[in-house]
Amino acid sequence: MAERTTKIAIVGAGRVGATIAYAAMIRGLAKQIALHDVNRAKVEAEVLDLNHGLQFVPMARIDGSDDVQVCAGADVVVVTAGAKQKPGQTRMDLAAANADIGRAMLPGLLRVAPDAVYLMVTNPVDVITAVAQKLTGLPANRVFGSGTVLDSSRFRFLIAGRLKVAVQSVHAYIAGEHGDSEVPLWSSATVANVPLHGWAVPGHGKLTVRDRTEIFQNVKDAAYQVIAGKGATNYAIGLATAKILEAVLHDERRVLPVSSRLTDWRPLNRPDAEPITDVCLSVPTIVGRGGIDAPLSVPLNEAEEAGLRASAERIREAVRGLGF
Repeated sequence: MAERTTKIAIVGAGRVGATIAYAAMIRGLAKQIALHDVNRAKVEAEVLDLNHGLQFVPMARIDGSDDVQVCAGADVVVVTAGAKQKPGQTRMDLAAANADIGRAMLPGLLRVAPDAVYLMVTNPVDVITAVAQKLTGLPANRVFGSGTVLDSSRFRFLIAGRLKVAVQSVHAYIAGEHGDSEVPLWSSATVANVPLHGWAVPGHGKLTVRDRTEIFQNVKDAAYQVIAGKGATNYAIGLATAKILEAVLHDERRVLPVSSRLTDWRPLNRPDAEPITDVCLSVPTIVGRGGIDAPLSVPLNEAEEAGLRASAERIREAVRGLGF
């Protein structure tokens, strides 16, 4: 009996999709990586370029086609296809166009990869995740979004820079929408297990109110800055998506702030609070082979809780506006 191999299918061979394939290839995440795009010349060129580098990475088979059949039997389907965010646009401005693309594309994907975990990266990712769950009818744990994994990485990078420590030593999350209503969870942020609000180390400073304001504003503006300069974000989201894929394919049960459907979610320190329910947004979540294992109930202060509820309502309104 032949040994079963892991397969990643990436839908959309634009900058983001191709960079995800590149990151997955370098990290040796799967034995098969398939790229699917309606632009045949583009997808074939990307696959040819990737295959020319196979000598230098863990061995894998890289395929690509404008035929959805190339995604057949995938363990994980990563959806990046959609309208590109332009300078001056918000992610929410893409909702209607990208929901229509999902309507056209998802039935075919589901036909050829019915048992896959579906990871949505297309923006606005929280809205598109909710739409994909409705269109596919799959269990909520098998359809989730990249959420604020990238935002949290930006957040940690900026904190680390101010405090002159390695970014890997910073533990802090952005929650809520992957977009303008996202929420920084300052109250639970730590550096090497030291609460951030108590951090005061000679030569490494402490964060003032102004520092916090500037850091969070830079997190929110990061994508706009990159898009204004080079047209699209791709490297960081490629690496972030590869980390999510690693958690799924290796069944790591890693905690990541991905976007998933919350049901009766409450802050850890407010168990009697009105629940946040029936909305896709990001909180720290255990991710493994089946996709979403469990969104974690984390402590929030009053401002964070209010922000998360406002973010949830913004996402709900956008989904309702699309007729879902």
